[in-house]
Amino acid sequence: MKKIILAMALAGLSTFAYSQEKKDKKEGAEVPAVVEKAFQKAYPGTKAKWEKEDEKYEAGFKYKGQEMSVLYNSQGILEEKETEISAKLLPAGVTSYIAKNKLGKIKEAAKIVKADGTILYEAEVDGGDALFNTKGEFVKLQKD
Repeated sequence: MKKIILAMALAGLSTFAYSQEKKDKKEGAEVPAVVEKAFQKAYPGTKAKWEKEDEKYEAGFKYKGQEMSVLYNSQGILEEKETEISAKLLPAGVTSYIAKNKLGKIKEAAKIVKADGTILYEAEVDGGDALFNTKGEFVKLQKD
């Protein structure tokens, strides 16, 4: 009997944890007009798939043949732009760092430009997204 109660409690807990995780990131989010206007000004006529993460809005889209995403705050101010690139275009040292630290195979790569002009490179690996600066130096690993 104790095993059945324990199993039911664990199932309920995992369902609760999963539902909490889903609340952090909402797909198909309702986008404020100011955010949509800023996006359309930058990428006229482009359709995007929107997600709300915390109080920010991320648009994923294809523009001039490239997969991209942009992140806006709720006032419509651009915070970062991410453009998918070939893993071959990552700065020197990135692939050797990933291999040396056994982070796994690079699934996708991207160039991230922050609003202040800071550039980071992202390599999606097994454990999450490994971020590097323009010199190819490791910055941090963002877990999925």
